[in-house]
Amino acid sequence: MNESDIEQTRPVRHCDEAVTAESADAMPLSGVAIEARGEGAAAEHARRLLQELGARPENDRGQRRTVLVDSRSAVRAWADSGAMALTGRAGGPPMVSPGAPAAATGAALALLAALRPPDGSSALPWPGVEVLGERAALFGRGRNAPWSVGGAFRMFPTMHGYLGISLPRQDDFALLPALVEGEVGGAPWQAVAEWARTCSAEDAAARAQLLGIAAAAVPDTPGMPQDEQFRHRGGRGIVVRPGGFRQHRRAEPVVVDLTSLWAGPLCAHLLGRTGAHIVKVESTRRPDGARSGCRDFFDLMHAEHACVAIDLNTAEGVETLQRLIDVADLVLEASRPRALRQLGIDAESAVAGGTNWLSITAYGRTGPWSDRVGFGDDVAAAAGAVVFDGCEVLPCGDALADPVAGVHAAVAAAAVLSSDRAFLVDLSMRDVVAATLRNRVEPHEVVNGPDDLWHVRTADAEFPVAAPRARHAPTAAAALGADTQKTLSRWLSG
Repeated sequence: MNESDIEQTRPVRHCDEAVTAESADAMPLSGVAIEARGEGAAAEHARRLLQELGARPENDRGQRRTVLVDSRSAVRAWADSGAMALTGRAGGPPMVSPGAPAAATGAALALLAALRPPDGSSALPWPGVEVLGERAALFGRGRNAPWSVGGAFRMFPTMHGYLGISLPRQDDFALLPALVEGEVGGAPWQAVAEWARTCSAEDAAARAQLLGIAAAAVPDTPGMPQDEQFRHRGGRGIVVRPGGFRQHRRAEPVVVDLTSLWAGPLCAHLLGRTGAHIVKVESTRRPDGARSGCRDFFDLMHAEHACVAIDLNTAEGVETLQRLIDVADLVLEASRPRALRQLGIDAESAVAGGTNWLSITAYGRTGPWSDRVGFGDDVAAAAGAVVFDGCEVLPCGDALADPVAGVHAAVAAAAVLSSDRAFLVDLSMRDVVAATLRNRVEPHEVVNGPDDLWHVRTADAEFPVAAPRARHAPTAAAALGADTQKTLSRWLSG
């Protein structure tokens, strides 16, 4: 479901009492005794993530569950993921990201499997760190710097710092004359490059965002932005607010998925693999844009999900959506907060009434940047997930913030689904990625291996750089609205 579907407004159902004094210290994994075992960046990240969600190493009886986390080094995990093969110039060597985004993603997948074990009946294997390269593998893409793998993002030097900007839509190019305050002609990227040199990265990003263009300043230190939004959130990628007690607590939870593209659908896909019933809701007028892209990728994300289409420009359609939300164990959405409020649908009210709500946004749903837009590449750059080739800054992986955020969202979802209380999960894609970038990268060099493949050599090992690879859905995803009547009859009857 897209924000642009919303063409009319309705009264908002507000609830300011979503968090009471007695519930202020509640967390999704409070009382859950679970410990991450292992060494290195992955295990450290797993322990931080568990702590962020309220888990503790053991309970009052000394009991605990143990999750064994892969102890591969951060560089090895990056090389294995397929994302390294996507980082750098087409004719040059692949490059190592700062921090440990692949190792952290692998750790999050291990936690998810511990909190909600995968459904063994599926023919689709449980993913590993290769999830970072799956989209590129299915699209048949490779390294493309200085542009992103998909070609819609690039970074430019400014008077102070570097600006990253995404132009994935024709409407974005139409806004460029207003952005650069001049003619663009037939060289839009060149016009942006020349304009960027006249201002600071922060000012350039702010001006672009005022026009609705996804842009960001690259921080000086990976994982440590110094902007007002980062300070507002205290650097937390996942902020959790407790609400009322759960309306529903099904063994096979119903998840209403209002998201599109990659991060949200990946979260829904992973939850579906753990036995949840996924109801994908799209607008009849503006379906998920991923439907018009690579079919194999869309099938991978949405196979075996119920596909419901609703006309959100009608009162009846909005009422149907509200009723679906009311019967859900969990709602997934990835729009800016004002979008659903224009329909009279309020996340805080839903959570106060006992429905879990997980919101995935570029920078978080509160704070001075809550209305900023972002896509996977520019948001990753805003976290500091970039590499340097001489004086030029290049992107890491393929829309890296999308899969990293999607996997972490699934962990947070599994955590709230284990609790008797409902929660509002506010996930900032930028800050989730930033949390994976704070480890120091071990010394290494990239060399040509004896098998004509690129290899990474560290002090104690040498290993190949894996090509992006993908799982393949056993069945096709349903057509737009194919399951509408069946799903509404099943969950809304009576």
